[in-house]
Order: sequence, then structure tokens, then C-alpha cells
Amino acid sequence: MDIDTGTGLETKAGIPHDAVVTHGDMMRAFEAFKETNDERLARRDGDVVLEQKLARIGDAVDAQARRLDEITLKAARPALGNERVRSGAPEHKAAFEAYVRTGESGNLRALEVKAMSFGSNPDGGYLVPPEIEATIGERLMAISPIRNIAGQRTISSNIYKKPFMTTGPAVGWVGETDARTQTASPVLDELVYPAMELYAQPAATATLLEDSAVNIDQWIAQEVEQVFAQQEGAAFVAGDGNNKPKGFLSYTTVDNGAWSWGNIGYVASGAAGAFAATSPSDELVDLVYAVKAGYRQNGVFVMNRRTQAAVRKFKDSTGHYLWQPPAVAGGKASLMTFPVIEAEDMPDIAANSLSIAFGDFNRGYLVVDRAGVSVLRDPYTAKPYVLFYTTKRVGGGVQDFDAIKVLKFAAS
Repeated sequence: MDIDTGTGLETKAGIPHDAVVTHGDMMRAFEAFKETNDERLARRDGDVVLEQKLARIGDAVDAQARRLDEITLKAARPALGNERVRSGAPEHKAAFEAYVRTGESGNLRALEVKAMSFGSNPDGGYLVPPEIEATIGERLMAISPIRNIAGQRTISSNIYKKPFMTTGPAVGWVGETDARTQTASPVLDELVYPAMELYAQPAATATLLEDSAVNIDQWIAQEVEQVFAQQEGAAFVAGDGNNKPKGFLSYTTVDNGAWSWGNIGYVASGAAGAFAATSPSDELVDLVYAVKAGYRQNGVFVMNRRTQAAVRKFKDSTGHYLWQPPAVAGGKASLMTFPVIEAEDMPDIAANSLSIAFGDFNRGYLVVDRAGVSVLRDPYTAKPYVLFYTTKRVGGGVQDFDAIKVLKFAAS
């Protein structure tokens, strides 16, 4: 742990100086936010000027948080191309680069036949080298909020089936010499996660492809990672399961008091489209304790930035703010000591919206990736540009309905 002399803040070794400075700015802005909010609460007269000042400071905190995320993400970008050559695939890498730059596919086709990779062909594209696939996966982990906290499986087929017990075997205590009665057999069912096709189609000019100084591996990874992350992030939250993963908000929700397997339990906020007028943070406490202790210890809050701006004003009974900025540069904001994951695909606060989720997403939600990312070179459709139709297969869905709860903005 080091001390940055410019800010006096503690930071982990390896965190860029820009991140430390931005983190210091955010901490100072949050102190100003608390001071202004305390003044607003003390006056109780709905001062418009104070409300506007509070909104401006809140926007500044958000802007610095975004800047901090960008710096940390940039620092986490893995080395590519000539900076890191993974062993075992130099021939594939060279053949793939020749295909991307010139369209020469003979060597690549021979390698895939040799490897018995029948899932890829000239009409459907060629598999990218392992280092590019790994790079795309690493970057998706960094920029896709739900993928970053969910459980993950990599499969080689199009469907992943996970068995589970709906009724377990009969168990009980028995003496050492007592007779054992026959126990009931467990009843099994299965969850099915089909891997759906996700695609992007970056374009390049002939000049870019002919420039030997351009790192083709890095270019492809950077072009597809952001659009892949945006599309799958939206699907993991609210996807309908039709040619895409099924989001955790798309399952049937029921009052947590009447929860049953196959549904997502909710806690009501106490008011339609808003937090309760008095003690608004009580419902957040109820949401946390709606999750069983075994899941709660690894719990995280998931909400978008606008919802986070609303809960940032809440205090506990001792006057301490429930929301806290990251303790160190590169860290996560917290709410009641639990990390806050910012997912812009979560809905804004509105009547009956499910705008806040809490739980152990590693056990509650499963992301399924089919191994392999394919690229098909298309120099004809958009001449003079060359298109690269890039696909990967992704699935997802809830795997433990007891691990995730949501806050419903309704009276009951």
C-alpha cells in the first residue's frame, strides 16, 4: 500500500497516478455533496437553489466515477499481439493475420482441418487465435457489469444443461444400532441454457489492412469488445430469452413472503414509483435481509447511475451516509458496506419498476459461453471497405432463484 503525495490517499500498488488523482477529486466532491445535502435537510423548505447545487455536485461525482472507471479499465487492458505471444499457436496466429489482411485462407483452412474444427468453414468464418479469444473474454469481464459478477461456464456444444434437485432425499438422525428405514429418492429437474449467436461487424479500409504497423489482433478485439459488452449486458438484465440470454428481471417476480422456486422474490419500496416518504432506507435493509445469510455474505447491489444518485442521499439513524465512494482508487462504491455494481441497463425508478437488485450473482446467475470466436472476411458488401463479420455464442439465465432479490417500487 502506497501513499500518493499529491492527494494523501492510500492506493494499491500498480494503480495509475491519474486514477489516484481522479479518486481524490471524487472524494472531495462527495464531501461537498454531503455538506450541501445536510444543509438541504436542515432547511426543510425545498430551496430550489440548494436542489440545483446538489444535482450539479452529484453530476460531478458521477463524472469523476466514470473517469475513474475508464482509467482503471484502460490500465487493465491486457497486452496484445507482439507484446505477448502465447505458446502453442504461432502458426494459427500467422495464418489468421494473412486471412484478415489479404483474404488468403489456404493455410488457415489447413490448420482447422488438421485440428478437426468442423464448426468453422469459409462460409461461416474462421476461428480466431486463442490469444484474441482470450483477450476478448478478459475485456468483456472488465466492461460487462453482470458478466463480471455472474458465474460462468464454457461449453463446446450449443446447449448447457444443469440438473438440480427439486426434492432432496429423506435424511435424519439415527442411533448407531437403530434400524434404518428406506429413504425417498431425490426428484431431479434441469435448467437449460442455449448459447445464442452474438455478432459484430467492424469495417476496415484497405490502407489499414496493408499497414504492417497496425496490430490486427488488437484492432479486432477493440472493435468488437464494446458492442459485445453492450449487447450481452442488456440481455443479462432484461433479455427475453428469444435468440438471446434470459435476463434476471425477465423471470416472474412475486412478493418475497410468497416466494417459490422458479420466481424472483421482491421487496416493495413502500410507495409507487418512489422510496417511502419516511425512513426510505428501511426498504434497502429489508432487501438485504430478504437474502439468506449464505448468499448475503457475497452480496452486491446492482442499479443504474440515476438510481444510485437517489440512494446517495440516504443516511442511517446516526447520520452517516449509507452510500460511500470507493475507499481506494480502482475500487467499488459501497452501499451499507456491500459493493455497488453500476449497470446502465437496470430500469430507472418508476411505478412498479425493479430498479435495484441485491444478492450473490455468482451463485444466482450463470453466463454460458460456447468456446470459439469466428471471423468471416467480407470485401464485397460495402466496397471499398472490408467487413469482418465476428460472432460468438453466449447464453445466460438464473441458476439459483434463492440468491437474487429485487426492490419493486410499489406501495406493496
